[in-house]
Amino acid sequence: MPELSVIVHGPNTQDHLTGLLASLCSPTALAASGTSPSPDIEVIVAAVGDWARETAERHTPDVQVLPLPDGTSDAAARVAGADLATGRWLHFVPAKDGLPPGGPRTVAEHLARLPDTVDVLLLDHVRSTWHSSGLPSPDGPLLVRAGRADLALDDCARLLRLTPLLGTRVLRAAFWRTHRTRLTAAGAPDGTPFDEPYAARAALLLADRVACLPRVAHEERRLRPAALPPVTPEQRYALVEHYEALLGLAGDRPAVHDVLYELMVGDCLRAFARGGMPEPVAREFFRRASLAAVRHRPEGHRNPVGLEGVRRSLLEEGAYTRYRALRAAHRTRRAAGSAARTGGRRLGTLLGDHHYRRALRRPVDPELAVFSAYWNRGVACNPAAIAAALAELAPWIHPVWVVTAHHAALLPPGTDHVVPGTRRYGEVLATAKYLVNNVNFPDTVVKRPDAVHLQTHHGTPLKRMGVDQMPFPAAARGLDFQALLERVDKWDYSLSGNSHTTRMWQRAYPSRHVSLDYGYPRNDVYYTAGADDVRAIRARLGIAPGRRAVLYAPTHRDYEAGWVPHLDLAALADRLGEETVLLVRGHYFYDGGAGTAGSTSPLTSLRRGGRGARIVDVSSYDPVEDLCLAADLLVTDYSSIMFDYANLDRPLVIHADDWDVYRQTRGVYFDLTAEAPGPVARTQEELTGILTTDAWRDASAAKARAVFRRRFCEYDDGRAAERVVRRVFLGQDEESLPPVLPLEERTPAPDPEEASS
Repeated sequence: MPELSVIVHGPNTQDHLTGLLASLCSPTALAASGTSPSPDIEVIVAAVGDWARETAERHTPDVQVLPLPDGTSDAAARVAGADLATGRWLHFVPAKDGLPPGGPRTVAEHLARLPDTVDVLLLDHVRSTWHSSGLPSPDGPLLVRAGRADLALDDCARLLRLTPLLGTRVLRAAFWRTHRTRLTAAGAPDGTPFDEPYAARAALLLADRVACLPRVAHEERRLRPAALPPVTPEQRYALVEHYEALLGLAGDRPAVHDVLYELMVGDCLRAFARGGMPEPVAREFFRRASLAAVRHRPEGHRNPVGLEGVRRSLLEEGAYTRYRALRAAHRTRRAAGSAARTGGRRLGTLLGDHHYRRALRRPVDPELAVFSAYWNRGVACNPAAIAAALAELAPWIHPVWVVTAHHAALLPPGTDHVVPGTRRYGEVLATAKYLVNNVNFPDTVVKRPDAVHLQTHHGTPLKRMGVDQMPFPAAARGLDFQALLERVDKWDYSLSGNSHTTRMWQRAYPSRHVSLDYGYPRNDVYYTAGADDVRAIRARLGIAPGRRAVLYAPTHRDYEAGWVPHLDLAALADRLGEETVLLVRGHYFYDGGAGTAGSTSPLTSLRRGGRGARIVDVSSYDPVEDLCLAADLLVTDYSSIMFDYANLDRPLVIHADDWDVYRQTRGVYFDLTAEAPGPVARTQEELTGILTTDAWRDASAAKARAVFRRRFCEYDDGRAAERVVRRVFLGQDEESLPPVLPLEERTPAPDPEEASS
């Protein structure tokens, strides 16, 4: 029988479960041999949903996996996990939280020394948020002061003031089995935000004896409130029910009752002060809290002096209107001071946005949609594909594109557009029903309640994105992550091409937006283009029939000032011969030329050297999808173009000469060199060897590509744009949308060889 059962439970929220299981199954968590889990510790994962199950199964046999359906509550998952446990003690760890390296072993060793009279071991913890980690909790000093290893709660009632986290309580298995019902359903409706705090405090109230271990053995990860589902009225009222049930468990124990009463009144007042409750809900919450405060008021209890005492007295009196007036007066005083400090700056901002602010008072136009792509560079990417489908399926909705003055001259004829800073620009942003972008609109854009913001993104993430860039200085340089998340909070929908992307967007952009797992509309063309299209594109690019076209598309590197060539293209072209043409696509961060702004393109000298027929700079050619359709194979490094190109089921080769530097400076979500879509070259010589033999298209390359396509081309089937328009613009429900075709039933566009036959 193991000493300790660690029961990890819940969904893989924002991918936190991945890190938790990695730490649990690391060598420091294993036995001294390093080859098998410690016999004193077992790990059970009550995995809620497919993502949690898949994540947990990667760690078998070190963990036991109990799959549970999506929507299973934390309380139900804890019960299910405990039913499988065989340890003498149970440690419940939410999947979103963490454990320090070696923490379970330290806990197990301490448990083995406890007397049989102890039911609950209390642990210290640290706190983490999206922007900080390892913050000390206030519990440490309280645990140290408690001192003894075996004590009754009545003798140390202040332990109820410990942060109510079940992860900081380790329960004797026999104790759990005896009180399971009272530790789960009673007092906190299953699934409410107060379910875990109720269980954490109920465990102390029900225990005969408790012990303390003032060592950090748990990490509480606090999710952004903006990433959590809206709190329902019933969930708000459950806070009062939570405390009334706990006070019922306290029974005739004056010291315990007094502490719980103080906690209840303080928590209710804080919940009310935070606001966010609609008026009828706020009034009813105040009424219920007032009744509970009077009903459970200890005999001889006296409120503190000062403002806090006034608040508590008004609560006991049920004086809702006077309490609101007191809060309003206090807020007015604070707001006046703040306005005086920032008035000048805000006045300038408001004057600059005069037309936009005035337009915000006009009704939203349900037939107006604003589109933008790549920081206002023109009609491109997912927004362009959505706009095209919109013209076909909902032609009454008028699209307006936001473009810079420089890019306006390059727009397709007849494209209605606005330039940032103009009067009409502010008007359309203020009144459009739909705002579609593959990056973000400016911080000053207001999210109107009846407007719809669709974030389409512009790639599948290999590199770290959003708040995941914070630990990487080269990637995080100049980024304001708080401002970023405020922009993210305006999203209603976030588009995804595969479940990997969905999961990474959840962790990189923690907010409440709805994920549309529909595929990327820009990739529809890879299933709708025909042989005529492929031939026409190659003809425009000057690629003669029968010549092999290699598309080389390197990505941007945060640690380089501009495009630093990682290949000697002249030497490569010479080695590949006359029958191969290199299409070289520089990253769009370099302003359409394969070099930094204002600099000479590294390709210029090659063209002057007479190799123009074999090396073609297509950095300014749009759309990039045409280049993919024209190419026989793609050579890239870490660019997300590889995920799009994989839809064509054509050969891909990875040139990863600086992989170690790239992943250390930018951060990545998976090891591309181990999970590549084809052969991987670490040097130019290796790349040349691949391209001058059949290695680029042999059976091994095809097998790697098939695995890659199954993972990353999950939702792309040629109808992504239609699904987006029907769901977002026409309001159709999920069941009525075109289903995603299985991969084996899709037919990509013909490759150049097929198109020429």
